[in-house]
Amino acid sequence: MPLSRRALLQLTGTAAGGLALSQLTQAPARAAKPMAAELKRDLTVCTPPGDVLEALMARNARFSQTWQRLVKEPTPAARMQLKTDIFDEGCQIDPMALEQGQQPWVALLSCADARVAPEYVFASGSGELFQVRCAGNTAFDDAIASLEYAVAVLKVPLIMVLGHSSCGAVKAARGSEPLTPLLEQLVKPIRASLQPGDDLSQAIKGNARFAAAQITQRSAVLRQAQESGQVKIVQGFFDLVTGRVELLKPLAGAS
Repeated sequence: MPLSRRALLQLTGTAAGGLALSQLTQAPARAAKPMAAELKRDLTVCTPPGDVLEALMARNARFSQTWQRLVKEPTPAARMQLKTDIFDEGCQIDPMALEQGQQPWVALLSCADARVAPEYVFASGSGELFQVRCAGNTAFDDAIASLEYAVAVLKVPLIMVLGHSSCGAVKAARGSEPLTPLLEQLVKPIRASLQPGDDLSQAIKGNARFAAAQITQRSAVLRQAQESGQVKIVQGFFDLVTGRVELLKPLAGAS
């Protein structure tokens, strides 16, 4: 019997990595009612043609230029208006189509930090970015399961693991201050990524690389998708000063 969406989520929620990609992709996309053809087409109206990574980075370049101009604006309202203006060059999917479904073209594993707003960083509207966020952008079980869903069901062709400058979670992992039991659990994978002699910026970048490697090491679904070319997995570093995302080289030994 084909897997239902509910069954898929239950299975991927374990993040055990034992399910084959072919099993997950058998899940039918069931809706309460048939989706009109024109609405279904509208779900991809904002998907860029060609290389989606190049398009994502081009959008960030536009944001970065605007971000660096904010320091010249005298008021919060003026700064917000300038930042919002970058959306004039973008597009927005019909809300009626979004009510029926989603077809994002990028999945992001990024930090929950309030200073990092992916929709702005990549000048994107609703329905374009499938987002998984937690402090420290670690590859925790539910994050990997969510990315399995994004790739196997939603057919997202690109995953980016995005760290950022001045990350508080990485600072905490590097420090010696006592943490709550749950915070200790959160920073455990970050500590596993730390290298002797690294400064904070290097540690943040190393953590993003480590999390990206963990995605395929711990998920057969995502590993198979990457090996077959169905999905590309990259890691990036967002600079809060410049607004620029830097693409990082993979962890040594990672694909």
